[in-house]
Amino acid sequence: MNPNFESQRAPEPVGAFPHAKRVGDFLFLSGIGPRKRDSKEIPGVTFDENRNIVSYDIETQCRSVFDNVRLVLEDSGARWIDIVDVTVFLTNMKKDFPIYNKLYAEYFAGDGKPNPTRTTVEVTALPTPIAIELKVIAMLK
Repeated sequence: MNPNFESQRAPEPVGAFPHAKRVGDFLFLSGIGPRKRDSKEIPGVTFDENRNIVSYDIETQCRSVFDNVRLVLEDSGARWIDIVDVTVFLTNMKKDFPIYNKLYAEYFAGDGKPNPTRTTVEVTALPTPIAIELKVIAMLK
């Protein structure tokens, strides 16, 4: 059995790696960003004519990332509630953390939500012009 999973609904990986890999009862997702499938569009990002970022909306990017993670989980046989650990990469902690943290609580904390462990780090750049990326581990039943 191939332990690698590819979602037909989430954006394609930007490199030679699967969306997710199953190891025992765990599902490890590769870094997931806010891109759209079959497109160079990045929700919440405005570019100039040279494809330089003019502005971005972190709320739109967060919601898109969370939706993309959900697609990969579902297509891999997992559920949102199965998430046990999240690593978050932000390119601007000072500016984006308050909005991201509020949205994170909306999606991840509370009744019927996974409430995973979490690590949030600031990075200087991500592989595509995005402001957030999630690395997720889920426990399969």
